[in-house]
Amino acid sequence: MEPQLEYRVTDSVATVVIRHPEKRNAMTAAMWRSLPTLLEEPAVDPAVRALVLTGEGGTFCAGADISTLRSSPEEAQGLAVRAEEALAAFPKPTLAAIRGHCVGGGAQLAAACDLRFAEEGASFGVTPAKLGIVYPASSTRRLVSLVGPATAKYLLFSGELIDAPRALRTGLVDEVLPEGELVKRVAEFTRILVARSQLTQAAAKEFADGRTDRDAHWAGQASRSGDTAEGVAAFLERRPPRFGWSVPTSG
Repeated sequence: MEPQLEYRVTDSVATVVIRHPEKRNAMTAAMWRSLPTLLEEPAVDPAVRALVLTGEGGTFCAGADISTLRSSPEEAQGLAVRAEEALAAFPKPTLAAIRGHCVGGGAQLAAACDLRFAEEGASFGVTPAKLGIVYPASSTRRLVSLVGPATAKYLLFSGELIDAPRALRTGLVDEVLPEGELVKRVAEFTRILVARSQLTQAAAKEFADGRTDRDAHWAGQASRSGDTAEGVAAFLERRPPRFGWSVPTSG
């Protein structure tokens, strides 16, 4: 089977699966190029309320398939950054479901997701120092925002792998699950996400990512959406809320 990104939607959750098992799901140049385009449809599809990124089989992503990156290192790195930025800009909650290796470009993609759930036995590494590559400034800032400058320097300076418990302690992952429990927990958590207010989630995502100039915009969205009134009514009536606001199909 050709290396590819597989896409499907189930119960309001879009899932992107990295499929290149012969090379531990390393990303080819074509896969890097395809990710931004692939994300365009679920970004504006009102039926999609969350996105999961995962790898086929027992590993998440071992980085970039260097054999397919025959251009200059700078151009190859640009492909990865564009894919990372497209994932980070996705307007709905994103979750990386991680087994096995999450290394190099794989760690770059995982860091671009809002949340990261990992299975025991997963390992993580940011490895440009092994290749003499300058890690992009945007990717470095994103890593620092997750784990702090000391751990970011440890990972970047050494290129060494860390295990899932250490990744959890440093903030690189949000939950570590026993073997065999990852799929169940991700399904359970995404059911929670899709039941919550997209308005709250979209605003919180912008604010958490540093867009602190958008209070007036989101206040306007809230006043027009009816989500607050619905949330309060549902609480008082002791029923699940039926939130109506969804990410606009443009802008």
